[in-house]
Formats: sequence, C-alpha cells, structure tokens
Amino acid sequence: MIKAGIIGATGYAGAELVRILARHPEVEIKWLGSRSYIGQTYASVYQNMFQAIEGPCLDDNIAELASQADVIFTATPQGFLASALKEEYLQEAKFIDLSADYRLKDVQVYEQWYHISHQSPQFLEEAVYGLCELNREDIKKARLVANPGCYTTCSILTAYPLVKEGLIDTSTLIIDAKSGVSGAGRGAKTANLFCEVNENIKAYGIAAHRHTPEIEEQLGYAAGHKVTINFTPHLVPMNRGILATAYASLAKKPDGSLPGGPEVRAAYQKYYGEETFIRILEPEVFPETKWVEGSNYVDINFKIDERTGRIIMVGALDNLVKGAAGQAVQNMNLLFGFAETQGLEQVPLFP
Repeated sequence: MIKAGIIGATGYAGAELVRILARHPEVEIKWLGSRSYIGQTYASVYQNMFQAIEGPCLDDNIAELASQADVIFTATPQGFLASALKEEYLQEAKFIDLSADYRLKDVQVYEQWYHISHQSPQFLEEAVYGLCELNREDIKKARLVANPGCYTTCSILTAYPLVKEGLIDTSTLIIDAKSGVSGAGRGAKTANLFCEVNENIKAYGIAAHRHTPEIEEQLGYAAGHKVTINFTPHLVPMNRGILATAYASLAKKPDGSLPGGPEVRAAYQKYYGEETFIRILEPEVFPETKWVEGSNYVDINFKIDERTGRIIMVGALDNLVKGAAGQAVQNMNLLFGFAETQGLEQVPLFP
C-alpha cells in the first residue's frame, strides 16, 4: 500500500480523485486537503462519500504532507504548486500536478498565456508531461508529473498518430472542442449558473484559450517542427464530457496522391492498437460523450472528405476522468509499478 495525499480534494477533479482512489487496492488516502472546508468531514461536502470516506478536510501544508505521503496530487489552480514546491519535498514524495504549472517547458509561454509569474521554473526541465500513452517510460522514472488538461488530452490523442506519421498538413489543423460545465471547476461564477448555461452553447477563449500552446507544444514534438493551430472551445449544458473535432488537409505523398482510409486507420492502430484506454471505433461509428462518461476511455474515429482532400478526426472523453483524475491515477500506477489499469477499469456509465 502507498499513502496518497490530495490538495484541492473538494474541487470536481479532486473529488473524482477521491472517488477513484477510495477503491484502489494499493492506495490509502492519507490527506484530504481543502482550504474551504478545513475541519469539516469530507462526506459532509460530498454526501455520495458517506460511509465510504472517513475523516476531515485538512489544510494545504505541503511540508507536513510530504513527510506522510508517497504521492501528492495537487488539484489546484495555476500557480499554487509552482509557488510552494521545493527540492526537499520532491525528495520525500512524488507529485502529480493537475494544474498547468509544469506542462509547458518555456516559462515565457506559460507566463504569456496564464498571466502569472512562474515561481519555480527550475523544475520545468525535469517535469514529465503525463500523457501516459505517449510518455509512459519517462513517467515511470519521474518525481514530478504534469497531468495534461482535458481539452489537450482529447485534442492531442485524436490528432497525434496522423501528425507523427506526416499524414496531415499541420499548418491547416483546426480543432473545435466542446466541454461540459464541470470543466470550469466548482467555484461560484455567474457564467456557470444554471440559467446562464442551460439552453445555450457558446464559444469562448477564441484565439486565446490557454490550452492552445500545450496542444501545439506536444504536437510539435510529434511533427518534429513547430505546430500552430486554431483551437476554439465551446461550453455546452451537460455535466461532463469533451468532444473534439479536428480538421486538416491530408498531406500529399511523394507521388502526389493523398493517404486513404486504410492508411489512416493503420496509423491509429500502430500507436493505439495495444492501448487499453484508447478505443478506435469501427468505420462510420463516431465518438459521443455519453459512451465514455465516468470512464478513463478515449474514443476516436475519423472520416476522409474526398471532395475537399481533408480529414475530420473526432475524439471524446470524460473531462473529469481521462481528462483529469483518471489520467492522474494512471500516472500514479506507472510511477509505482502497479498495473496501469488498476482502479480504472470502470465501464462507462449509461444512461
């Protein structure tokens, strides 16, 4: 058994971590950190945890927590861990950070997009981007894992094989993504009130969403050159889910022809054919958020538009599981040598 601490345990992603870890056979939850509910029992905040999780909410004292835990999850706003992390803590415990503090290698890019000063850039180089299907071996050796964002996980995994294999022209890549309201967090915001969200869909962060450079950086590694995309997120009136639809022109082969469906499907199979949590759907069956809800799965498929020479790639995941807490637990499993699927075998919920 390993001991786990969660800071930010009463946010949506933190609560999902608690739900998953509570039934993980190799984990004891040692610390439920929440500034807002210090001293209250966790089950009084989330009644679904009644008789499942005992104990009170504690503070966010990382120094004390690091001396007690083997792994610390920080489901906290941008800037929290960067302002608190010290070398001595990394020598005592492994950290899995669900914020963006260590996802981007260039501190100037981070500060430009997140509008805050990075307080511990000395750890950026060693932090491993925790997209398990792409960085599995590096994650196993890490002390600090930067858990990817929900939009980014869905967008990157949906396009990655075709970028890696040079099957699309990355200069034409456009990603249109939709998210459930839980992706905005649990904080009280007027824009997230029922009457503001219900019966509505809206684009936001147009040409300025902070997940854009994260997607570009990771796809740039795959392409071997700088990648610049158009990324537009939308908020839809549902609790959970991400649906990303990506569009790109197919790249011409040396003989001037374009890749066909079998070649594209072979690329997806090459990278994901052995992956438990990535499901390449049958032809003409396209991802829907309802078929991944509550699970760690990503569903992906594509269609080539012969008329325009473009390809449409579609991916879906649960933003709180594979887009946050589930992926964090998958990272933890890799860090400690557990079966990668342990604690994450739940079948998607429906209805």
